[in-house]
Amino acid sequence: MNFAETSTVSRLFAENGYSRVAFGQPANVVVINTCTVTAQSDRKCRQAITKAVKTSPEAIVVVIGCFAELKNAEIAAIPGVDIVLGNKEKFDIIEKIRDKNEGVRMKNEELKIENFTSSFSLHDRTRSFLKVQDGCDYHCAYCTVPMARGSSRNAPIADIVSQAQIIAGKGVKEIVLTGVNIGDFGKTTGETFLQLLRALDDVAGIERVRTGSIEPNLITEEIVELIAGSTRIAPHFHIPLQSGSNAILGLMARRYNSEQFAEKVALIHSHIPHAAIGVDVIVGFPGETDEYFNETYTFIENLNIAYLHVFKYSERPGTKSIALPNKVQPAIAEQRSKKLLTLSDIKKNIFEQQNTGQTRQVIFEQNAKNGFMTGFTENYIKVEAPYNELMIGKVVKVEFLK
Repeated sequence: MNFAETSTVSRLFAENGYSRVAFGQPANVVVINTCTVTAQSDRKCRQAITKAVKTSPEAIVVVIGCFAELKNAEIAAIPGVDIVLGNKEKFDIIEKIRDKNEGVRMKNEELKIENFTSSFSLHDRTRSFLKVQDGCDYHCAYCTVPMARGSSRNAPIADIVSQAQIIAGKGVKEIVLTGVNIGDFGKTTGETFLQLLRALDDVAGIERVRTGSIEPNLITEEIVELIAGSTRIAPHFHIPLQSGSNAILGLMARRYNSEQFAEKVALIHSHIPHAAIGVDVIVGFPGETDEYFNETYTFIENLNIAYLHVFKYSERPGTKSIALPNKVQPAIAEQRSKKLLTLSDIKKNIFEQQNTGQTRQVIFEQNAKNGFMTGFTENYIKVEAPYNELMIGKVVKVEFLK
């Protein structure tokens, strides 16, 4: 979603007479779109800001996004930063730059965002990220997103379909639906995520629609059946688990238990046996004992999934989890992360072996490395082949040999 929004901000500058230069090159204006989901992302944002100020000391340096929303005073105090815009103001960036007075730093009021700003990327011929939803009403114990992005909201389906048609008109073959909580789509328009998928399934020119992360409690049988019967919507689900221990899920304030999660995975495979299912997991959450971690490991080991995204718990100011006792030592969290990453490699190999003898559709991407191009099947298997410019952006049938 940040990629889609950054691309949209870039187009705003182009529409107002600016030309883009590579980051690190001298510029008149430097914009850093920030994230604050972990302490590491905060650190990387500070480093990017410092580099921007050092590289372009005469430039107007503008910091926007989630880190700017939650830490506006801290960022404004960084020497060389001129404008700080949170998520409520960032798409007014051209106007803010024009109105800037030297030495004045803009700070946000208490966050209350009611409007939805559409965003999509057009960075290559293969894939576009299309933002369909923003904000979140869930308030999980470890997460700052509701504080940074406000409540769940979205554009009408008709507007999103129009954007998809624009993307298709540029020759892009795959759209990835992004948002904070896309399964919660429809809060502001009285529509549903199922209706959105049905509408996008009919957009001519788009070969593939891939969904972003969907909360397990929002995956319905109707959604799975629609994807199972579609030739456009990819059989690829990314579902945040976070823990396989019900005790830890309770502390996290998640809206399901491990048994319900397993039922969703089984539901998907009952309709789409070849579906790829990716899973997010957090290790080192306060109160995660060896026993609770082992519950998570065993649960995932027995789960029919394709890969894991593993995150080490990061304390975020203002979240409920900061007050929880029994903190986990960083070294222990690191060990647990490595153990799950090894399990992820095992799961990935098993999933790929399950696809041998099958024919899949690949869309190859324009980036080439060492004479090879890469692309992904509809069920998210990465494929490498000798570079052939004529195949870039095309749907190519590939057979996985036994």
